[in-house]
Amino acid sequence: MIDFENAAFLKLKPVDNGTYASVIMPMFVSGEEIIGTYRSIRDGVVFTNKRIIVVNVQGITGAKKDFTSLPYSKIQAYSVETAGVLDLDSELEIWFSGLGKVKFEFIARANVTEICRVISERVL
Repeated sequence: MIDFENAAFLKLKPVDNGTYASVIMPMFVSGEEIIGTYRSIRDGVVFTNKRIIVVNVQGITGAKKDFTSLPYSKIQAYSVETAGVLDLDSELEIWFSGLGKVKFEFIARANVTEICRVISERVL
């Protein structure tokens, strides 16, 4: 599992939803679908309508992957910092019961408000 205490997912950029689909869709439950997919240099984050799946690419070749499932039902709170005039990046911090804080950093093109809407629909 990813060490969320010591890792921030830096500069996630939006990518095609098919980027990780072939490896994560076998884990989906009935009715689950991808809402948005984001990628850093090697790792990725997939937001579905049920949970957040963090993909940690390991090893030199990247063939080994670690998947962490973060269900929306375990979210206690979240905070978003949107992009500004000089600071074009945005940040999303989510507090999970039993896990603590998870922080995601996005480049300016990321639709963080859409992610917050989806989280709110599942949590509130």
